[in-house]
Amino acid sequence: MFSGDERKRKEQQMLQAGRLPAGQSLTLKWPVLHYGSVPKFDPAKWDFRVWGLVEQPLRLTWGEFAELPQARNTSDFHCVTRWSRFDNQWQGVAFRELLTRVKPKAEATHVLLHAEQGFTANVPLADLDRDDVLLATHHDGQPLTADHGYPLRLIVPHLYAWKSVKWLRGLEFLNHDVPGFWEQNGYHMYGDPFREQRFSSSTSRA
Repeated sequence: MFSGDERKRKEQQMLQAGRLPAGQSLTLKWPVLHYGSVPKFDPAKWDFRVWGLVEQPLRLTWGEFAELPQARNTSDFHCVTRWSRFDNQWQGVAFRELLTRVKPKAEATHVLLHAEQGFTANVPLADLDRDDVLLATHHDGQPLTADHGYPLRLIVPHLYAWKSVKWLRGLEFLNHDVPGFWEQNGYHMYGDPFREQRFSSSTSRA
């Protein structure tokens, strides 16, 4: 654990390195934040779907999803509630792995993320088609815990963490932007932590 002075030095290092967004503070823990209850996972009933503006819609059982090629990467994690956790190690399926399978149509510009209990979030397709975007099953060498999104969580490191949807169940490809749950309740449509795009009324930094 860091002492207070060590934490301040580490925060300053991350700030100087361009990794700590304005208004954020460093944490070593991984706080649990979500709306509603933690859903129960039944591998016999779970499935993952991709539909909308794609050439090849997809439906996978848990067993089929677990057989997809695995990827690993390390990235930072910025919560809109003003904490940041650095150098998280993720394992799962690269988003681009799914893109090669479903083949988005030319008019697809956005993806509406569908999770358990009707939760949704919106992300531009260009922000998902990146090397570090992952459909994660593991964090720091261990399977995700239920309250952190087990069995599947999307990781979009360059956006605020509410876009890294827990308990992900599907992807809907669209030709326009559609607000998700938190966006309908006052959060920013995009959510760039380095421009402090926390809420719909936020004045973005240049």
